[in-house]
Amino acid sequence: MNTHLIDEGQRTQAGEDSDAADLAGAASATAALLLAACGGGGGGDVSTAIVQTPPVVVTPPVVVTPPVVVTPPPTAQEASRFLLQAQFSASDSEIGAVQSQGYAVWLNAQLNAPATRTGWDWLMSKGFNTATYAASVFPADYMVWNQIIASADGVRKRVALALSEIFVVSSSGVPIPSRSFAMAQYWDVLAAGALGNYRALLEEITLNPAMGVFLNTKGNQKADPATGRAPDENYAREVLQLFSIGLYQLNLDGSNKQDGSGKPVETYDQASISSLAQVFTGYDYDTTGSTRITNPLEVRNRMRLNASLHSAGQADFLGTTVPANTDGAAALRLALDAIFNHANVGPFISKQLIQRLVTSNPSPAFVARVAGVFNNNGAGVRGDLKTVVAAVLLDAEARDAAKLAVPAWGKQREPMLRLVQWARTFGATSPGDAWAVNDLSDPATRLGQSPLRSQSVFNFFRPGYVPPNTTLATQGLTAPEFQLTNESTVAGYLNFMLTTIRAGFNNNNGGLAPPAYAAELALANDPAALTDRLNLLLCAGQLGAATLATIRTSIATISTATAAGALNRVQAAILLVMASPEYLVQK
Repeated sequence: MNTHLIDEGQRTQAGEDSDAADLAGAASATAALLLAACGGGGGGDVSTAIVQTPPVVVTPPVVVTPPVVVTPPPTAQEASRFLLQAQFSASDSEIGAVQSQGYAVWLNAQLNAPATRTGWDWLMSKGFNTATYAASVFPADYMVWNQIIASADGVRKRVALALSEIFVVSSSGVPIPSRSFAMAQYWDVLAAGALGNYRALLEEITLNPAMGVFLNTKGNQKADPATGRAPDENYAREVLQLFSIGLYQLNLDGSNKQDGSGKPVETYDQASISSLAQVFTGYDYDTTGSTRITNPLEVRNRMRLNASLHSAGQADFLGTTVPANTDGAAALRLALDAIFNHANVGPFISKQLIQRLVTSNPSPAFVARVAGVFNNNGAGVRGDLKTVVAAVLLDAEARDAAKLAVPAWGKQREPMLRLVQWARTFGATSPGDAWAVNDLSDPATRLGQSPLRSQSVFNFFRPGYVPPNTTLATQGLTAPEFQLTNESTVAGYLNFMLTTIRAGFNNNNGGLAPPAYAAELALANDPAALTDRLNLLLCAGQLGAATLATIRTSIATISTATAAGALNRVQAAILLVMASPEYLVQK
């Protein structure tokens, strides 16, 4: 996916043309006439000549008003493309809204819309706070599928899902009582912070119980020379490497800074990790108001500091010193402030959000523009994720239709996003609002990916992953999602979607019911119209002529003489579209 610099557009400057009146000639002629009148001929004595200066006439400058540039409203295809980057799916009504309102107005409304019901409240409403489910993890799966399929605030939830792949906590790595509630709270932190400030989100993540268990902050204690115990360094390492600044110093455009030998410059060393780890000692559950199992607030409350277990030593990292004997809460604030204000954070976080929402290989200029917004939202505020998300989605490169013709531009749709798009596009529901969709990580029989189910803190894929032995590799381009792609996952996805499109998933037990496909059935007898509709909603009109022809020819062989036949044609068309290369690579 080519790194390509985009011109930001030509700026037209309207100069002001000012015509100054030259009065010198007029004044000279007027004086001559007056002298002639007063002299009465050549021989008279003229002691005084009265010269009257004419009034100065000031000609106003000519102001050239620049032409008003009227941006045409987005086409249906452009609106759909925007929606598929900003959220999970595109509907007829949403496409119409973007066309009538424009990108910025529509997006602003979504960014300022209130959040919907939390994952914690949903679990409570379903009665999962009983001893029967205390050790279970599957309710967390149900919770998050409900959140990303059924929630109205699609933009917020899409950004939260992207953040869950940066600030990773996996359900598989939180083996504690009430872990489904712990994961719900972690998801709620991401959803609440998705459009807030990065600094506030970083603190919430640091003190979150699920993260505390996942990366060993919970129960982490100061050094004990008698036993040889040292502070656990896990969170100190990952908060720098994965959550904030990365391994190497960055320019604003996301490229590595280099030393005099052309080598990247490291951001921190092992000594910094060991020193920073002291700051994250002394934290454990806050059990205030908690009732084990029925109201497990210990996994919802922010972790509480036990000062007696907190290291009092001096901490030196990132050019910052936390003095010895600093109060633990103050030490944490100083450390997080130092991380937050590091120059790497803007490009590091901005590039990954671009990768998750728009393209795997943004140009350096694209990264720099978004990182600049991270550094200053226009009102002097650093880390405002709401304006960062808007900058990502409204950037000229994201909206550039010419990118559709660039083979290496875009990103592979993650498997879990394909399922969510299908469910939201066609209105899949869950019997009894149960959302009994469990872990879909099995690559052979399911999607090979499931939300909040990464196998490690390094996410399902690395942001810098390059598929080996490929054209992308020879071009030095990244394709993170391809780390999930192999023969098993390709076949598993197609087989899973074949059955899900037709029968839903776990429908008899409260999973996903098969949609009615009413709008599509109305077009079943017209293969061209049916595929055009699916092309717009699922692919933003990006299916090539050859692919469309192949699908149309294929589905035309399916008889629509019966209702079952018509439904079969619709379902086959959806599957073929969702199996096409133009669908799998989102532009």
